[in-house]
Amino acid sequence: MLSKFIGGKNKIIKILKSGKVNFYITLFICLLVILFLCTFLLSCEKIAEKRVLLGVTTSIYDSGLLSNLISVFEDRSEYSILPIAVGTGEAISMGEKGLVDLIFVHSRQDEERFIKEGFGINRKDVMYNNFVILGPEGDPAGIKNLAVVEAFKILSKNESVFISRGDNSGTNIKEMSLWKEADVIPQGNWYIKSGQEMILTLKIADEKKAYILTDKATFLTSADSLSLKILVEGDEILFNPYGIIAVNPLKHKDMNINFKGASGFIEFISGKDGQGIIKDFGLKDYGQPLFYTYF
Repeated sequence: MLSKFIGGKNKIIKILKSGKVNFYITLFICLLVILFLCTFLLSCEKIAEKRVLLGVTTSIYDSGLLSNLISVFEDRSEYSILPIAVGTGEAISMGEKGLVDLIFVHSRQDEERFIKEGFGINRKDVMYNNFVILGPEGDPAGIKNLAVVEAFKILSKNESVFISRGDNSGTNIKEMSLWKEADVIPQGNWYIKSGQEMILTLKIADEKKAYILTDKATFLTSADSLSLKILVEGDEILFNPYGIIAVNPLKHKDMNINFKGASGFIEFISGKDGQGIIKDFGLKDYGQPLFYTYF
Protein backbone atom coordinates (compact mmCIF):
# COMPACT_ATOMS: atom_id res chain seq x y z
CA MET A 1 0.00 0.00 0.00
CA LEU A 2 2.79 2.36 0.97
CA SER A 3 4.69 1.55 -2.20
CA LYS A 4 1.62 2.31 -4.32
CA PHE A 5 1.20 5.67 -2.55
CA ILE A 6 4.87 6.51 -3.01
CA GLY A 7 4.64 5.45 -6.65
CA GLY A 8 1.58 7.63 -7.22
CA LYS A 9 3.25 10.52 -5.48
CA ASN A 10 6.33 10.14 -7.68
CA LYS A 11 4.10 10.22 -10.80
CA ILE A 12 2.54 13.48 -9.64
CA ILE A 13 5.99 14.92 -9.00
CA LYS A 14 7.09 13.86 -12.49
CA ILE A 15 4.02 15.56 -14.03
CA LEU A 16 4.73 18.72 -12.07
CA LYS A 17 8.34 18.67 -13.19
CA SER A 18 7.36 17.98 -16.80
CA GLY A 19 5.30 21.19 -17.03
CA LYS A 20 2.14 19.35 -18.11
CA VAL A 21 0.22 20.86 -15.18
CA ASN A 22 0.91 24.36 -16.48
CA PHE A 23 -0.51 23.28 -19.84
CA TYR A 24 -3.69 21.87 -18.26
CA ILE A 25 -4.15 24.92 -16.04
CA THR A 26 -3.73 27.21 -19.05
CA LEU A 27 -6.20 25.14 -21.06
CA PHE A 28 -8.69 25.22 -18.20
CA ILE A 29 -8.40 29.00 -17.85
CA CYS A 30 -8.83 29.45 -21.61
CA LEU A 31 -11.99 27.33 -21.54
CA LEU A 32 -13.35 29.39 -18.64
CA VAL A 33 -12.64 32.64 -20.50
CA ILE A 34 -14.35 31.33 -23.65
CA LEU A 35 -17.35 30.20 -21.62
CA PHE A 36 -17.55 33.59 -19.90
CA LEU A 37 -17.33 35.48 -23.19
CA CYS A 38 -20.01 33.31 -24.79
CA THR A 39 -22.31 33.83 -21.80
CA PHE A 40 -21.60 37.57 -21.79
CA LEU A 41 -22.25 37.95 -25.53
CA LEU A 42 -25.48 35.98 -25.31
CA SER A 43 -26.56 38.15 -22.39
CA CYS A 44 -25.73 41.32 -24.34
CA GLU A 45 -27.69 40.01 -27.32
CA LYS A 46 -30.73 39.34 -25.15
CA ILE A 47 -30.49 42.81 -23.61
CA ALA A 48 -30.22 44.36 -27.08
CA GLU A 49 -33.31 42.48 -28.21
CA LYS A 50 -35.31 44.07 -25.39
CA ARG A 51 -33.91 47.59 -25.77
CA VAL A 52 -35.83 50.17 -27.81
CA LEU A 53 -33.98 53.27 -29.03
CA LEU A 54 -36.21 56.35 -29.15
CA GLY A 55 -35.26 59.54 -30.98
CA VAL A 56 -37.26 62.20 -29.16
CA THR A 57 -37.56 65.97 -29.38
CA THR A 58 -36.11 67.85 -26.42
CA SER A 59 -39.39 69.54 -25.44
CA ILE A 60 -40.92 66.19 -24.50
CA TYR A 61 -37.79 64.98 -22.75
CA ASP A 62 -37.13 68.19 -20.81
CA SER A 63 -40.71 68.45 -19.56
CA GLY A 64 -40.35 65.25 -17.54
CA LEU A 65 -43.37 63.67 -19.22
CA LEU A 66 -41.34 61.10 -21.11
CA SER A 67 -39.71 59.67 -17.99
CA ASN A 68 -43.17 59.13 -16.48
CA LEU A 69 -44.41 57.34 -19.59
CA ILE A 70 -41.30 55.18 -19.84
CA SER A 71 -41.43 54.21 -16.17
CA VAL A 72 -45.01 52.90 -16.42
CA PHE A 73 -44.38 51.17 -19.74
CA GLU A 74 -41.27 49.37 -18.50
CA ASP A 75 -43.09 48.16 -15.39
CA ARG A 76 -45.64 46.45 -17.63
CA SER A 77 -43.41 45.35 -20.49
CA GLU A 78 -40.38 43.21 -21.21
CA TYR A 79 -38.86 46.10 -23.18
CA SER A 80 -36.75 49.02 -21.98
CA ILE A 81 -36.79 52.43 -23.66
CA LEU A 82 -33.56 54.35 -24.22
CA PRO A 83 -34.39 57.96 -25.19
CA ILE A 84 -32.01 60.08 -27.24
CA ALA A 85 -33.10 63.72 -26.87
CA VAL A 86 -32.34 65.88 -29.91
CA GLY A 87 -34.10 68.37 -32.14
CA THR A 88 -36.91 67.06 -34.33
CA GLY A 89 -34.84 67.39 -37.51
CA GLU A 90 -32.02 65.32 -36.05
CA ALA A 91 -34.43 62.72 -34.63
CA ILE A 92 -35.98 62.27 -38.08
CA SER A 93 -32.52 62.00 -39.63
CA MET A 94 -31.62 59.28 -37.12
CA GLY A 95 -34.78 57.42 -38.11
CA GLU A 96 -33.90 57.69 -41.78
CA LYS A 97 -30.48 56.17 -41.06
CA GLY A 98 -31.91 53.37 -38.91
CA LEU A 99 -30.05 54.57 -35.81
CA VAL A 100 -33.21 54.45 -33.67
CA ASP A 101 -36.26 52.19 -33.54
CA LEU A 102 -38.87 54.95 -33.41
CA ILE A 103 -39.17 58.74 -33.29
CA PHE A 104 -41.37 61.06 -31.20
CA VAL A 105 -41.35 64.52 -32.81
CA HIS A 106 -43.34 67.63 -33.71
CA SER A 107 -43.16 68.66 -37.34
CA ARG A 108 -46.19 67.30 -39.16
CA GLN A 109 -44.98 68.00 -42.70
CA ASP A 110 -41.65 66.27 -42.06
CA GLU A 111 -43.39 63.35 -40.36
CA GLU A 112 -45.62 62.90 -43.40
CA ARG A 113 -42.58 63.00 -45.70
CA PHE A 114 -40.86 60.42 -43.46
CA ILE A 115 -43.85 58.11 -43.94
CA LYS A 116 -44.25 58.82 -47.66
CA GLU A 117 -40.59 57.99 -48.36
CA GLY A 118 -40.98 54.66 -46.58
CA PHE A 119 -38.78 55.36 -43.57
CA GLY A 120 -41.58 55.08 -41.03
CA ILE A 121 -44.81 53.19 -40.42
CA ASN A 122 -47.60 53.10 -37.83
CA ARG A 123 -47.67 56.84 -37.12
CA LYS A 124 -49.95 57.94 -34.28
CA ASP A 125 -51.09 61.38 -33.16
CA VAL A 126 -50.18 61.46 -29.48
CA MET A 127 -50.78 64.94 -28.11
CA TYR A 128 -50.48 68.66 -28.78
CA ASN A 129 -49.78 71.98 -27.13
CA ASN A 130 -49.07 75.42 -28.54
CA PHE A 131 -46.19 77.68 -29.40
CA VAL A 132 -45.97 81.08 -27.75
CA ILE A 133 -43.93 84.23 -28.36
CA LEU A 134 -42.03 85.44 -25.32
CA GLY A 135 -40.43 88.81 -24.75
CA PRO A 136 -39.26 91.22 -22.05
CA GLU A 137 -41.96 92.32 -19.62
CA GLY A 138 -41.92 95.91 -20.92
CA ASP A 139 -42.50 94.68 -24.50
CA PRO A 140 -40.59 97.49 -26.26
CA ALA A 141 -41.74 96.24 -29.69
CA GLY A 142 -45.40 96.44 -28.67
CA ILE A 143 -46.51 93.04 -29.94
CA LYS A 144 -48.57 91.91 -26.93
CA ASN A 145 -51.82 90.19 -27.95
CA LEU A 146 -51.27 90.77 -31.66
CA ALA A 147 -51.80 88.11 -34.31
CA VAL A 148 -48.62 86.11 -34.83
CA VAL A 149 -47.90 87.22 -38.40
CA GLU A 150 -48.36 90.87 -37.49
CA ALA A 151 -46.10 90.43 -34.45
CA PHE A 152 -43.34 88.94 -36.61
CA LYS A 153 -43.61 91.81 -39.10
CA ILE A 154 -43.22 94.37 -36.30
CA LEU A 155 -40.26 92.54 -34.77
CA SER A 156 -38.53 92.62 -38.14
CA LYS A 157 -39.39 96.25 -38.88
CA ASN A 158 -38.14 97.40 -35.46
CA GLU A 159 -35.13 95.05 -35.62
CA SER A 160 -36.02 93.86 -32.13
CA VAL A 161 -33.50 91.32 -30.87
CA PHE A 162 -34.84 87.84 -31.64
CA ILE A 163 -33.19 84.58 -30.59
CA SER A 164 -33.69 81.60 -32.88
CA ARG A 165 -32.61 78.03 -32.23
CA GLY A 166 -31.39 77.83 -35.80
CA ASP A 167 -30.96 74.07 -35.52
CA ASN A 168 -33.69 72.54 -37.72
CA SER A 169 -35.63 71.49 -34.63
CA GLY A 170 -39.42 71.37 -34.66
CA THR A 171 -39.54 74.81 -33.05
CA ASN A 172 -37.06 76.23 -35.55
CA ILE A 173 -39.02 74.74 -38.46
CA LYS A 174 -42.20 76.35 -37.11
CA GLU A 175 -40.45 79.68 -36.58
CA MET A 176 -39.20 79.75 -40.17
CA SER A 177 -42.69 79.03 -41.46
CA LEU A 178 -44.00 82.02 -39.47
CA TRP A 179 -41.37 84.36 -40.93
CA LYS A 180 -42.43 83.11 -44.35
CA GLU A 181 -46.09 83.84 -43.54
CA ALA A 182 -45.00 87.35 -42.55
CA ASP A 183 -43.09 87.68 -45.86
CA VAL A 184 -39.87 88.33 -43.96
CA ILE A 185 -36.37 86.90 -44.38
CA PRO A 186 -34.87 87.36 -40.90
CA GLN A 187 -31.30 88.59 -41.07
CA GLY A 188 -29.05 91.19 -39.54
CA ASN A 189 -27.51 91.82 -36.13
CA TRP A 190 -30.92 91.73 -34.45
CA TYR A 191 -31.52 88.09 -35.47
CA ILE A 192 -29.35 85.67 -33.49
CA LYS A 193 -29.10 81.90 -33.97
CA SER A 194 -28.14 80.00 -30.83
CA GLY A 195 -27.64 76.55 -32.33
CA GLN A 196 -28.69 75.20 -28.92
CA GLU A 197 -31.61 73.23 -27.52
CA MET A 198 -34.66 75.06 -26.22
CA ILE A 199 -33.82 75.58 -22.55
CA LEU A 200 -30.37 77.02 -23.29
CA THR A 201 -31.85 79.19 -26.05
CA LEU A 202 -34.42 80.53 -23.59
CA LYS A 203 -31.64 81.47 -21.17
CA ILE A 204 -29.83 83.37 -23.91
CA ALA A 205 -33.03 85.24 -24.81
CA ASP A 206 -33.61 86.04 -21.16
CA GLU A 207 -30.10 87.44 -20.72
CA LYS A 208 -30.47 89.61 -23.83
CA LYS A 209 -34.06 90.64 -23.00
CA ALA A 210 -34.98 89.41 -26.45
CA TYR A 211 -38.00 87.91 -28.18
CA ILE A 212 -38.27 84.19 -28.87
CA LEU A 213 -40.64 81.46 -30.05
CA THR A 214 -40.99 78.40 -27.80
CA ASP A 215 -43.43 75.63 -27.05
CA LYS A 216 -45.51 76.44 -23.98
CA ALA A 217 -44.54 73.28 -22.06
CA THR A 218 -40.86 74.21 -22.08
CA PHE A 219 -41.70 77.77 -20.98
CA LEU A 220 -43.87 76.59 -18.09
CA THR A 221 -41.19 74.22 -16.79
CA SER A 222 -38.56 77.00 -17.03
CA ALA A 223 -40.63 80.06 -16.07
CA ASP A 224 -39.31 80.33 -12.51
CA SER A 225 -35.81 81.00 -13.82
CA LEU A 226 -36.86 83.45 -16.56
CA SER A 227 -37.94 87.09 -16.61
CA LEU A 228 -39.48 86.70 -20.08
CA LYS A 229 -43.27 86.80 -20.35
CA ILE A 230 -45.80 85.33 -22.77
CA LEU A 231 -46.82 88.12 -25.13
CA VAL A 232 -48.55 86.27 -27.97
CA GLU A 233 -50.49 83.02 -27.71
CA GLY A 234 -53.76 81.38 -28.74
CA ASP A 235 -53.45 82.01 -32.46
CA GLU A 236 -54.57 78.97 -34.46
CA ILE A 237 -51.32 79.03 -36.41
CA LEU A 238 -49.40 78.27 -33.19
CA PHE A 239 -50.90 74.77 -32.89
CA ASN A 240 -48.12 72.27 -32.07
CA PRO A 241 -48.97 68.56 -32.61
CA TYR A 242 -46.69 65.66 -31.65
CA GLY A 243 -46.55 62.32 -33.44
CA ILE A 244 -44.81 59.01 -32.79
CA ILE A 245 -43.61 56.77 -35.63
CA ALA A 246 -41.95 53.35 -35.82
CA VAL A 247 -38.92 53.08 -38.10
CA ASN A 248 -39.58 50.75 -41.04
CA PRO A 249 -37.40 47.64 -40.50
CA LEU A 250 -37.56 46.80 -44.22
CA LYS A 251 -35.56 49.97 -44.94
CA HIS A 252 -32.75 48.79 -42.68
CA LYS A 253 -32.58 45.00 -42.83
CA ASP A 254 -29.00 45.01 -41.54
CA MET A 255 -29.69 47.32 -38.55
CA ASN A 256 -31.81 45.01 -36.34
CA ILE A 257 -34.62 47.53 -35.92
CA ASN A 258 -36.67 46.59 -32.86
CA PHE A 259 -40.03 47.02 -34.56
CA LYS A 260 -41.90 44.83 -32.07
CA GLY A 261 -40.67 46.83 -29.08
CA ALA A 262 -41.30 50.13 -30.88
CA SER A 263 -44.85 49.07 -31.74
CA GLY A 264 -45.46 48.10 -28.12
CA PHE A 265 -44.48 51.57 -26.91
CA ILE A 266 -46.59 53.23 -29.60
CA GLU A 267 -49.60 51.15 -28.60
CA PHE A 268 -49.09 52.10 -24.95
CA ILE A 269 -48.55 55.83 -25.46
CA SER A 270 -51.50 56.21 -27.83
CA GLY A 271 -53.77 54.00 -25.73
CA LYS A 272 -55.94 54.69 -22.70
CA ASP A 273 -53.22 54.40 -20.05
CA GLY A 274 -50.61 56.47 -21.86
CA GLN A 275 -53.15 59.14 -22.77
CA GLY A 276 -54.31 59.29 -19.16
CA ILE A 277 -50.76 60.01 -17.98
CA ILE A 278 -50.41 62.78 -20.57
CA LYS A 279 -53.74 64.40 -19.63
CA ASP A 280 -52.78 64.68 -15.97
CA PHE A 281 -49.13 65.64 -16.36
CA GLY A 282 -48.47 69.19 -15.16
CA LEU A 283 -51.84 69.80 -13.49
CA LYS A 284 -50.45 69.60 -9.96
CA ASP A 285 -47.37 71.77 -10.53
CA TYR A 286 -48.62 74.28 -13.11
CA GLY A 287 -52.39 74.30 -12.74
CA GLN A 288 -52.72 73.12 -16.35
CA PRO A 289 -51.52 70.16 -18.38
CA LEU A 290 -48.32 70.66 -20.38
CA PHE A 291 -49.80 68.70 -23.27
CA TYR A 292 -53.33 67.88 -24.42
CA THR A 293 -54.67 64.64 -25.89
CA TYR A 294 -57.11 64.06 -28.73
CA PHE A 295 -59.63 62.10 -26.63
